Amino acid sequence: MLVPARTGVDVPADCTLLLPAISVGNVGQLAIDLIIATLNMPKVGYFYTDCLLPMVGNNPYATNEENAKELSINAEVYALPSSKLAVLQLRSPIIKKKSKDFCQALISWIKRSSFSKVILLSSSHAYQRVDHQLFGTPFRYLLTPSLEGSVAGLLKGLEWKEMEKVSSYPGMNDEEKRISIPGGGFTKRLYDDCCSEEIQMAVVLKFCSEGDNIPDALALVNHVNTWLQLLEHSDAGLSPEWKIPSSWRLLFGNGLPPALF
Repeated sequence: MLVPARTGVDVPADCTLLLPAISVGNVGQLAIDLIIATLNMPKVGYFYTDCLLPMVGNNPYATNEENAKELSINAEVYALPSSKLAVLQLRSPIIKKKSKDFCQALISWIKRSSFSKVILLSSSHAYQRVDHQLFGTPFRYLLTPSLEGSVAGLLKGLEWKEMEKVSSYPGMNDEEKRISIPGGGFTKRLYDDCCSEEIQMAVVLKFCSEGDNIPDALALVNHVNTWLQLLEHSDAGLSPEWKIPSSWRLLFGNGLPPALF
């Protein structure tokens, strides 16, 4: 359920929705942070669900002392109606055994909101790639059948690589193939649900490992930007400048106390 944050503010029906998977390295969530901060997207509501661990904190995109006191919770919606763009940011893990309920709640909200398309930013364990996934770009995409007809040609023109199917029973039966996204959290479940519900959805993911995943997030958001053109490239042809949120200053905790030395 979308609960408006301010009276009279809602998400336009024909927006593109961007959201992250809660996956390895939190790459999707970090990429969404960059988009919200850089585009200065205003908060328009909250996605209320009992499937996420409860949390509350200060404004992660604070620009001054006054707006730093604004509270943020585990699932919030931001929107830029002029750009027909909406973003759902998730900040806490799904409660164990509630992944199915969470995806069903998301599907219900997506259908009610009539988004033009949904794009899920995700990640997958680099160490669990099969042999033919070890070469070339670390990015992959998936499209639901209802989106494939209008987008597949464009992504192939950008030389994007579709997620490969892998053997369901390695070494026993290599003919039966399936999509596998290890470390991708609810990515595969939501993708399957969107296929069944005929929702126009794309998954864009990066193979990565746990650690300092800021470079992975920057790489993922730059990759998505080649399709969506959220931010223009510089005149020199360099990658666009993404704004680092103020909350990232403590991404790895506080510094070491001087008393230790």
